[in-house]
Amino acid sequence: MRAYKGVVENGVVVVIGARLPEGTVVTVTVGETELLRARITNVIKRSRRVRVRLKPASPGLALNRESGHEG
Repeated sequence: MRAYKGVVENGVVVVIGARLPEGTVVTVTVGETELLRARITNVIKRSRRVRVRLKPASPGLALNRESGHEG
């Protein structure tokens, strides 16, 4: 058994510095420290999402659209 270093990219483990044959079965071991550090880094680097809520100009327009009656 050998140990290889790797990194997770887009949810896929990428082995660094090694080429393994197709179909190779691997076991991935992640230390608690590395997992915690990765989670913290992910939260810090996460892009902020901006949510915009649009409100109708008047309640009457919204009711007319929902009921299927135009004008």
